[in-house]
Amino acid sequence: MSDEFASMDGVRRVTAGPVSALLWGEAPGFTFLHGAALNAHTWDATVRHLGQSALVLDLPGHGDSAWRDDFDYAPVTIAPAVAAAVDALTGGRPQVLVGQSLGGLTALAVAALRPDLLRALVLVDVSPGIRERDAQQVRSFLAGPLVFESREEIARLAAAVGIAEPGPALDRGVWFNTRVREDGSVVLKHHFGSPPPGTRPPAVDHAHLWPALEGLTVPVLLVRATGGYLPDDVVAEFAAHSPAARIVDVDARHNVQEHRPEILAKLIAEFTQA
Repeated sequence: MSDEFASMDGVRRVTAGPVSALLWGEAPGFTFLHGAALNAHTWDATVRHLGQSALVLDLPGHGDSAWRDDFDYAPVTIAPAVAAAVDALTGGRPQVLVGQSLGGLTALAVAALRPDLLRALVLVDVSPGIRERDAQQVRSFLAGPLVFESREEIARLAAAVGIAEPGPALDRGVWFNTRVREDGSVVLKHHFGSPPPGTRPPAVDHAHLWPALEGLTVPVLLVRATGGYLPDDVVAEFAAHSPAARIVDVDARHNVQEHRPEILAKLIAEFTQA
């Protein structure tokens, strides 16, 4: 892994209050929200394949966005800051809001808070019905270790728990999501990698977001990764709560945007053009 990953021609870093973001082009019509323990760069390949102007946020506590003193990164807690950033950085233009994992749940919370900011919603491998046991592998990853000998070690662990496929995309994601300390050890950039003493990963209980999904008046697409964290019964529950939603399976791991970016971009483009 090397500094070659840092080359991002034509992309600007922008901020709105405590939230940092990448702006691809001008007047974005697509906004992307990443999952827990990731950052805006997880969407790089997907946005390139999509070929549209886009705003890609670092969620609070991730990437270059500010950490919260209370260590509370529940979707409804961070939604106000995310909505304000989307509003400020897009000029209030309605967006195709694309969210993966925690980003998808946050997108639902944003939709409930500011429905005027949405013209369509794409959820990637997440549902309000996801249970703790469905995401146990990623929770175990976030629980530790928190200090690593190398970036390669982090990549191996991420692949082992089914977050992403081994290879250049995962290596690049790890490069952007870590920093090397003076002693040569490697730590994660997000707040979950440096939790306050005695804290644990947040509980997985998002049933309170069902009304946000049910209240949507914009088109909804759910992209389920067959190697991800949504079993059949959770997908069926989603369909019952949102019968008009389109649901598509993709042969991918949980981080579809890194494992199958071209397919995901094509699905988003076809969905928004229908």
